[in-house]
Amino acid sequence: HRWRSYIVDALIETTVSRDVLLMTQVNKPVLLRRLFELGCRYSGQILSYHKMLGQLHDAGNTTTLAHYLQLLDGAGLLTGLQKYSGSAVRQRGSSPKLQVRNTALITAQGGMTPDEARQDRGIRGRLVESAVGAHLINGLEGTSAAVQYWRDGNFEVDFVLSRGDRAAEIEVASGRAKDTLPGMARFVQRYPNTRSVLLGSGGLPLEEFFSLEPSSLLE
Repeated sequence: HRWRSYIVDALIETTVSRDVLLMTQVNKPVLLRRLFELGCRYSGQILSYHKMLGQLHDAGNTTTLAHYLQLLDGAGLLTGLQKYSGSAVRQRGSSPKLQVRNTALITAQGGMTPDEARQDRGIRGRLVESAVGAHLINGLEGTSAAVQYWRDGNFEVDFVLSRGDRAAEIEVASGRAKDTLPGMARFVQRYPNTRSVLLGSGGLPLEEFFSLEPSSLLE
């Protein structure tokens, strides 16, 4: 309880209510806060800006949401990953995949105990995927490498790392009920010479992954 109170009161409340507002003018601070809460709740999921507006019940617009998401990213809280497509124009116009920069932002607000989170396969899977995404984003910050996702119809890859002509697709097998391999195979068909990395069950152990520098996956 002390840990949860510290994360919520000393870190989240201070950063969202004060630090972000010092970065630039925010005309709708309530919308900013609701966007952060929505991002934590849907971390690891692809959500269009129009769907976000429907969830937030606010009279804002997609441009405002995109700007607020950038502010939250700059504060080290929440980011929106863009779709990998090989085209910068299509990437900018894609729906973002919401991603927390630290899973404590999810668990401190969720009210579940660690044991309860482990027993719920859906929650555990979301936390594991969010932890992988946070490790990639934080580890590659300040480098020329990009962290994105990929989706084509029903085919999806959790994360795509790219730098120049090098790319690596990363899929997280965390016990969730989904078939991961077809998406990886389709991505390689579309983008040959891609390194494929499966994490978790049947692939690279998560403990080993979290000890790696993310840039090594592009070597």
